[in-house]
Amino acid sequence: MSIAATTETKPAAPATDTITVRVNGKQVEVPKTTPDPVSGKPVPTTMIQACFAAGAMVPHYCYHPKLPVAGNCRMCLVEFGTPALGPDRKPIFNPDGTPRIAKAPRPAIACATPLSPGMEIYTDTPAVQQMRQGVLEFLLINHPLDCPICDQAGECKLQEYSVEYGQSESRFAETKVHKPKRVDLGPRIVLDDERCILCTRCIRFTRDIVGDDALGIVNRGSYNTLTAYPGKVFDNNYTLNTVDICPVGALTSKDFRFQMRVWFLKETKSLCTSCATGCSIIIGSREEKIYRYEPRENDAVNACWMCDYGRLNYKWIGREDRLGKVQSPKSKVQSQPEGWAAVLKGIAEKLKQAPAGSVAVIASARQTNEELYLLAKLAKTLGTLSDSVPRMGGSDKLLLNADRNPNSNGARLTGIAAEPMGSNLPKIAEGIRSGRIKTLIVFGEDVTRHGLGAELLGKLETIIVSDILPNETTRLAHYLLPGCAHAEKRGTFTNTKGRVQKFMKAVEPPGDARPEWEFLRELAFNITGHDGFVSIEGLFNQMTAEIPAFNGLTWAGLGDTGMTVRI
Repeated sequence: MSIAATTETKPAAPATDTITVRVNGKQVEVPKTTPDPVSGKPVPTTMIQACFAAGAMVPHYCYHPKLPVAGNCRMCLVEFGTPALGPDRKPIFNPDGTPRIAKAPRPAIACATPLSPGMEIYTDTPAVQQMRQGVLEFLLINHPLDCPICDQAGECKLQEYSVEYGQSESRFAETKVHKPKRVDLGPRIVLDDERCILCTRCIRFTRDIVGDDALGIVNRGSYNTLTAYPGKVFDNNYTLNTVDICPVGALTSKDFRFQMRVWFLKETKSLCTSCATGCSIIIGSREEKIYRYEPRENDAVNACWMCDYGRLNYKWIGREDRLGKVQSPKSKVQSQPEGWAAVLKGIAEKLKQAPAGSVAVIASARQTNEELYLLAKLAKTLGTLSDSVPRMGGSDKLLLNADRNPNSNGARLTGIAAEPMGSNLPKIAEGIRSGRIKTLIVFGEDVTRHGLGAELLGKLETIIVSDILPNETTRLAHYLLPGCAHAEKRGTFTNTKGRVQKFMKAVEPPGDARPEWEFLRELAFNITGHDGFVSIEGLFNQMTAEIPAFNGLTWAGLGDTGMTVRI
C-alpha cells in the first residue's frame, strides 16, 4: 500500500438538473433524480423527498431513504396540485401572473409519487389530517396494548403518531385478530407478529441490501403474518438491522430485550472497532454500563447499517477482570501500589539508560492515531525496531472487512508499523533471542500468540506492557499500565478507505486505567523533555501538522462523519 502525503481532493460535482415545486406554499428546488438506494441508478425524486427538503414533516412507516419504495402503509398521503392547462394544453395563469394550480381530486402517497414541474404539495390540510387519522385507526385495530412492556417504547413511530393523530378511544368493538407472539425467529431476533404493521422494511432490507431473501408475508387480509421461510431460521450477519428499522416493536433484539428503557440511555457518538470498516455507531449506556451499539448514519462509511458481529462485540468492555492497577517491579515485590507519576518516571529512567537498538516497540493497530503517533515518536527517539500485529478474519460483500484491526492504516501512516505489517516481528524475536534487544514495549497485544512465547520473553530484562484485559503478556510484564477501551476515551481511527473519524467517551474506565495517549504524553515528556498538548484536540492537531498524510485535518473539521485522506 502506498502512502501519499496529501489529503484527498474531490473533483467538482457535476451540475444537477433540478425541479422547482412548492410545499405548503414554500418554494423548494430539488434534483430531478436521486440515486436508487439499491442499484444506484437515477430515479425520479418523489414528493416525500421534496417535503423533507422543505422542512415539512410527513409521517411514514414503510418508507426508508435507504430501501426500495413499497408504498403500502399509506401514512404519507398528501394532497397536491399541478399547473392547470387550457384546451390548447398551455398553462393558465392567474391575474397576478402566477400559474393557476388545479388541485388533484384524490390524494397521493408521497413516498412513491414523482415530482412534476410547478407541482404544489399540501401536507397539513384538514383532509390530510383526516386521512392520517383514518390510516392510523386501521393500523391500531388489531395492535396489542402492550406499550408498557415493549422494548420499542420511547422510540416507536406508532406511539409518536398515535399521540398526534390517534383517538383517545377505539371504535373497534369486535375481537382483535391474534397472531403469534414471542416467535424465535433466529439466534438474535424475537418476533411479535401482533405488533407488526406490515411495513415490509425488514423484508426489503434482508432481500435487497443483504441478499438473503429470508423473510416474507403469509396469509391474507387482517391475518397477514410476517415469518421466515418455512424450515429456515433468520440468521445472517445483519439481522439486527431489522430491529433498528422496524418502526414498531415487532422485531426485538435478544441481546437488548428487557434490559433497559431507551429514555434512560445516554447516547454517545463513537465507532465500531471490530474491523477496518470503522462503522459510525451510537453507544447506549447508563451508569457506566454499556447496553447496546446502534449504527449511526454515515454515507461515506456504513450508510445506516452495521453487522451483528460488530454490534455485539462490546461486553468485554465491562468484564470484571479488567486491568485496573498500575504495577511496577517495586509494587510487585513490596506489595505496595505506586502511583502513575512514580511508575512513568521509573520507565523513563530505564529507557533513557537503554543502549541504542536494545529496545523494541510492538503497538496494536487497535490503538488510536494519536497513541500510535506518540509511540512512533518514542520509537524514533530510542532508535528502535517497531511493528504492529496483522489480524485477519472472514469478510462479506457488505461491511465486514477481513482486516480485524480498526486502525491498520493509522499504524502505517504514523510509521509505527512495518511494511508489510508484521514483517518486523520475526526480527524482534531474533533480537531478543540473540540478546541484542533487552527491553520490549507492548501496547494492546498478547505477543505470546504472535511468535514471542513466554520462554523468549523470559530472556528480556524489562517488559513494559499496556493493555485492557489480562493475558500471558501482561502476566510476564515488569511494568503494567492499564489502558482504556475506545468507549472510555476520545480519539481517532483511520479506516480501510482512509476515512479519519473521531469517537467520543461514553463510560469511565475502571480503577487506575487511563487513556493511553495521556500517559504516553507524560512518558515522552520524561524522556525527551519536550512537553506536549494536554488535550486530545491539541494532540490531534499537532499530529496532523507533523504527519504528511494528515496535513490539513483538524479535530473540529472532522465533524461527526470524518474526512478522507489518501492512502
